[in-house]
Amino acid sequence: MSSSPRSARIAPLSGRTGRHLRRALRRRSSVRRDEPLSRPVDRARSRAWLIAGLALVVGLAGVVAAAVLGHRAAGRTAEAERGRLHRTEALVLGKVPVEDPGVGRWSGGYQKRTDTSVSWTSPDGLARTGTVEAPRSTVVGATVVLWLDENGLPSTAPATPVGLAVGAVCTGLAGTAALTALIGGALALRLRVLDRRAERAWERSWARWEPRWSGRTSQPQDD
Repeated sequence: MSSSPRSARIAPLSGRTGRHLRRALRRRSSVRRDEPLSRPVDRARSRAWLIAGLALVVGLAGVVAAAVLGHRAAGRTAEAERGRLHRTEALVLGKVPVEDPGVGRWSGGYQKRTDTSVSWTSPDGLARTGTVEAPRSTVVGATVVLWLDENGLPSTAPATPVGLAVGAVCTGLAGTAALTALIGGALALRLRVLDRRAERAWERSWARWEPRWSGRTSQPQDD
């Protein structure tokens, strides 16, 4: 004589948790409706905070998803650039003199890179010379890394994995800051409107009940 396992009659954990959560929410909403000290403006404040919290959670999920997708797209672009460009080393011939030293020093702050004359060999075997940006500490006779395009000319280096990660983090932080400021501003405006509504309701209630409470309604009125 066999019997089915007892565990088969037990509802899944997720289903039981969902039912308990729905019951708790129903009890909480019914208590709020039946609570005599819970004013409509108080319930409106609770809804405002709840909506702001949900919007922040959903927005943060969107920001994270956008940062991840952007990082992957930038990674694919960088990988394609590495396949298209040619990496080589160039010999430093000397720094290019600047006509106005103040421009090179102060434009964009203290620059760590400067125009440098270099020579390199293109993929087709031709010797070339040109001007590229190199660190200020680079000395004559040293070598610097160049990325050449299909014409053998210097091109922008593909993004590195560290640069891609930093860019994704900065994008996420900027999106989080903008989202937080937007939701926080909207919540502050909503709470200010509710505060003014509560003040007007208090003034109306005080004007109605204060004469009775102070006994002024029983005093004779002057003509």
